Amino acid sequence: MSNSEPKEETVTEPPEEEVKEAPAEAEAEEVQAEEVAEPEAEEAEPAETPAAAAAEEAAEGEEEIEVVEEKVYTIPLRHVYAVTPRGRRAPRAVRDVRNYVARHMKSEEVAVSNEINSAIWSRSINKPPRKITVRAVKDKEGKVIIYPAKGT
Repeated sequence: MSNSEPKEETVTEPPEEEVKEAPAEAEAEEVQAEEVAEPEAEEAEPAETPAAAAAEEAAEGEEEIEVVEEKVYTIPLRHVYAVTPRGRRAPRAVRDVRNYVARHMKSEEVAVSNEINSAIWSRSINKPPRKITVRAVKDKEGKVIIYPAKGT
C-alpha cells in the first residue's frame, strides 16, 4: 500500500436496543445527581463572608498575579495639553502614563489595563483628563500592570 491511499478502519456499532437504553439511564443518573448537588450548594453560600467574596472578585480581575509591590499614583497630565497638538493628546497621555509608572516603579515592562485606556480616551482624542489616579502592581517577574485606583 502506498501512503496516498486511505486506510480502512472497521467500526463496530452496538445493536440498536443498547443505544436506545443507554441515554435513558444516563438521564436518570443526571437528574439524581442534580437533586443531591443542589442542597449542598445552598448550604455553602451563606458560609462565605463578604470579605472573602470581595477578595475573590479582586483576584478574578487581576488574573491571580503574584504581587511584589503595589502603589497608587496621581499622574498629572496637564502638560499634554500644552505640548501636544489637539489631535494627538490621548495617545500622548497613554504614553506619558506608561513612562511615569515605568520611571517610578523601576521597570521597563509596563502594561496599561483596558479600564485606564478607556478612562483616558473617554472624552475622545482631543480632551484626555487633566490628571488620573492609578494603581500600579508589580509582579515577581518585574512586569507592571496599571489599574484604576480602587476609590475611583
